[in-house]
Amino acid sequence: MADPAPLTAADLVELARARTRSTCPACEALVCPGWEAWPGSVARDALERVGTLRDASLDDPTVAEYHPAGTHAWSPDAPIAPAWFPYNRCDAWRCKACARAFLRYTEFGGYYTEERVREIDARLVVDVPAS
Repeated sequence: MADPAPLTAADLVELARARTRSTCPACEALVCPGWEAWPGSVARDALERVGTLRDASLDDPTVAEYHPAGTHAWSPDAPIAPAWFPYNRCDAWRCKACARAFLRYTEFGGYYTEERVREIDARLVVDVPAS
C-alpha cells in the first residue's frame, strides 16, 4: 500500500463537506461529536484511507494540545488542529458508502492500545501552527 497523501486543514474542510447524505447505515455508529473508541459493531473496511496529517519530516511531533477556548480532548466542540496532538498523528478516512469523513488514531496507553475515531466537522477545523 502506498504512503497516504499529506493533508492540510483546507483538505480536511473539503473532505468534511463532500459527504453525499446525512445518514448512512455503514458509518452511523461512528458519528459522534468528539473522539470515541472504535465501536466493535463497525467493520473496519467500511472506510477508506484518503490521507494523513502526520508530518513525515518530524520524528517526534508535539504532544501539546490546542484548546484556546478552554475545551479539552474529549470536548465535542474541541478544535480540529492538524499540527497539534492528537491530530498530528491521525489519518483521514471516508465512508465508502456516503463519503462522510473521519479522523483515526491509535492511543497507546500503559497497558493497552485503543483505536479512536472522530467525525471531521468542517466548522471546527483550524489551521494553527504548533508552537
